Amino acid sequence: MNITLRAGERFFINGAVIRIDRKASIELLNDVTFLLENHVMQAKDATTLTRQIYFAAQIMLMDPTATESATPLASSLIQTALGAYRTPELISGLRGVAQSLARGRNFEALKALRALFALEDQELKPPGATSSAA
Repeated sequence: MNITLRAGERFFINGAVIRIDRKASIELLNDVTFLLENHVMQAKDATTLTRQIYFAAQIMLMDPTATESATPLASSLIQTALGAYRTPELISGLRGVAQSLARGRNFEALKALRALFALEDQELKPPGATSSAA
């Protein structure tokens, strides 16, 4: 897998934080756990259930030693979300996220969760609210 990073950009690989001082392309030759800086969610942004699940899964990627404590949190949040939401695509997606996390495919789970944010936002929109697309 090839990754191109800009000067000053950080990425997280196997729990280590790495900052690039100049534009660089990196080729990962084996299976590693990594997260690009632009995919990192800040705690203050974990305002909904899917975003909280994302944050817990992100912790597992950024700090593999925290996996033992973050896994039950993510599972509990998924169960809560499955009980709270009604959109079939959102429920199906959350079940897929649970399966990815159970297989240790945390990056796959993050990618799936990012795709669910818009569905969750739509479900959480108050009845009668209209989008502000003009």
